[in-house]
Amino acid sequence: MKIDYQTRGTCASAITIELEGERVKDVCFSGGCHGNAQGVAALAAGQPVSVIIERLRGIECGAKGTSCPDQLATALTEALLQEAS
Repeated sequence: MKIDYQTRGTCASAITIELEGERVKDVCFSGGCHGNAQGVAALAAGQPVSVIIERLRGIECGAKGTSCPDQLATALTEALLQEAS
């Protein structure tokens, strides 16, 4: 399953996520801090969706109230909710 998610409140403008069953296969951030985005994507690859959501939800970048990792967790949460309905 491929997800294209438009981020809100971050330097990255979008996240493309590929899921393989209940696991994250690949993550690609568009924009934002390239090194950090690559690091988050590499750490997420192969991990269960639930683990990524739990670990990344609520991480903030400065006073933005969100971050690229938080937006990844949000995108995955929304994908699970859509899949369930």
